[in-house]
Amino acid sequence: MASRDDIGSWLEGTPQGDDGRGGRLGLPRSGPGSLAPVGRRLAALVIDWVVASLISLALFDYHSMATLAVFAVENILLVSSLGFTIGHRALGLVVRPEVPQIQSVGLLRGAIRGVLLCLVIPAVIWDGDGRGLHDKAARTVIVRR
Repeated sequence: MASRDDIGSWLEGTPQGDDGRGGRLGLPRSGPGSLAPVGRRLAALVIDWVVASLISLALFDYHSMATLAVFAVENILLVSSLGFTIGHRALGLVVRPEVPQIQSVGLLRGAIRGVLLCLVIPAVIWDGDGRGLHDKAARTVIVRR
């Protein structure tokens, strides 16, 4: 029978092996292709929200649901087709599938990621590598370009 020590716990924090942050995903520790730092991801999110707010202000009198809808559409369409949003591009980040053999995120992964991001809670719960549940569910990862 497996014991608690065999399984581990989320209370133990981030993994302490030689792989480091992103090592379980086969990503380098630093430089291009490494996991994006939290600060850059948050700054990209702010940029994307400002863009969505400006579009909502111009077209929908800054209605809160319209702003969220614009943000969702921006995220889904841009991540699905290009692999980055405006904020990601500005800060040198890219969203890619966690499996390196797959080249693009695609519409299904982009939609899952975008909808869960708009729900907020999945985006603020992170795993040991610093990936949000929205990225885990979509099987994507945000890396440096």
